[in-house]
Amino acid sequence: VQLQASGGGLVQAGGSLRLSCVASGRAFSTYPMGWFRQAPGKEREFVAAISRRGASTDYADSVKGRFTISRDNAKNTMYLQMNTLEPEDTAVYYCAAHQYSDFVPARLRRRTTYDYWGQGTLVTVSS
Repeated sequence: VQLQASGGGLVQAGGSLRLSCVASGRAFSTYPMGWFRQAPGKEREFVAAISRRGASTDYADSVKGRFTISRDNAKNTMYLQMNTLEPEDTAVYYCAAHQYSDFVPARLRRRTTYDYWGQGTLVTVSS
């Protein structure tokens, strides 16, 4: 599986962006997926996860109520709608896929759970 993230850019605080992650291969609909981010000088951290059919989601407390994860399996694409952005959201955002179908939030919050990673897209939020 190859993942390609896009949609990052420069936005003012309070603004919105939508990230996309396009996956190659036929097995996309069998993978739980996640978004992580890494700010300069910090470790990569969990943002959100979604089950293989999109029925279940999980969010980091820092983005809950502002970000929405979704997926369109017909298009092999996952999304992250980011609203009310804050300067603290500035980071490189990565999408990731887990090759086993179980949606277990505690496991999907760990970056070591994921088997495939995209290259990242930079989000910069100015104050």
